[in-house]
Amino acid sequence: MSLDLARVAVQVEEMAAGLAAERRDRAARLDRAVHTLHAQSGDLDTLRKRVEASRTSWLVAGIGDDPAMRHPPVLLPEAFAVLASDGSHIDVDRHSPARCALINIGTVMLRYGSNPDALLSNSPTLYTGSQNLAITNPQGSDEQRLEGAVLGMKRDVAECIALADLALESPPHIPTLALFDGSLIMWGLAGQTYPDFVKTELLDNGFLAGLARLRDAGHKRQLAVASYISFPRSTDVVNALRVAVCPHDPPNCDLHCRSFPPADRPCDEVAGIQDSSVFSAVLEHGERSATFTSRSSIVRERYGEHEIRFCYLKTDEEIGRMEFPRWVEERDLVDLLHSLILDQCCRGHGYPVALSEAHEQAVVNASDRQRFQELVEAALAERSFPTLTSAKSRSKRTRWI
Repeated sequence: MSLDLARVAVQVEEMAAGLAAERRDRAARLDRAVHTLHAQSGDLDTLRKRVEASRTSWLVAGIGDDPAMRHPPVLLPEAFAVLASDGSHIDVDRHSPARCALINIGTVMLRYGSNPDALLSNSPTLYTGSQNLAITNPQGSDEQRLEGAVLGMKRDVAECIALADLALESPPHIPTLALFDGSLIMWGLAGQTYPDFVKTELLDNGFLAGLARLRDAGHKRQLAVASYISFPRSTDVVNALRVAVCPHDPPNCDLHCRSFPPADRPCDEVAGIQDSSVFSAVLEHGERSATFTSRSSIVRERYGEHEIRFCYLKTDEEIGRMEFPRWVEERDLVDLLHSLILDQCCRGHGYPVALSEAHEQAVVNASDRQRFQELVEAALAERSFPTLTSAKSRSKRTRWI
């Protein structure tokens, strides 16, 4: 029986009408949000205090400068370097005859000016054996397997370490940008999903230790460290505006608004939109927003001097989010990372070219994964190990028709 397109067409028309109504509603909310953003300039101290005292179920940005402030880019240095790292991985396959995982890290060093140069490389690391495929609690016998989301966070750590190694090898006499892809906040470790020994290994002894090496590398060179998030969906700043319009002091969602139905709370007049929409309306091309502070629980509890600050950048293609450790701002390097990231986006058709190249170095495609599996099976067979796989795996690799 074929699809009843006549019935589908009616539903499509209803969908389109609903989307049009939602679009008009979002436009009205956006106008109110932009107005609220500008209205905070007159009393920043009150907004800061309300944000700090608020009790909400959503993440609220910490306020530093005037949230409506706009910064134009500064001139590029005559010579500079851009470093980037990115990674991909092959997870543990329970259908494989051997339990193993692979992380591949791509790195890029691009040098601009009178002596241009480019260095591109990748480095794969195989994880196998019970010790390498688990994070063990040093105070007990429990352990966390290195697979799934945990392996992804292990890859983040490897990217950070690789970028720190690259920074120490970079030319010390020219301004340099060290660039990550994605957030500097290890969101996967927030909350109670993983025990503390996993957070200590991956964050304290891993990612934050890598950031500390980058910080120390900046003692001998002008080194700006940041990450770039393309098409961000964050609402931290919009949520601060929700706090600003809340009629209660201090704002407390559970205490005052638990009985309100969705979309009927007083703060909902500026909710339902993303930070990128607000700053797309506020910023001109090439400008960046004011700097805000992440108040996520994992940052406040564990990041310390590496506390994450962020701002938004308007390029030709989009609003991007730039994140950086607190010490980057304390060293007056935000103007530098702003101009270098903007230049990278212009060279890369809207996305930093160094990150694109690092991704190309790191990517593990489907054929790579197949050849990796064949390599594992061949190595085991050569040593007379059984290479039996699950019936499901054999079925997927067998052509029946």
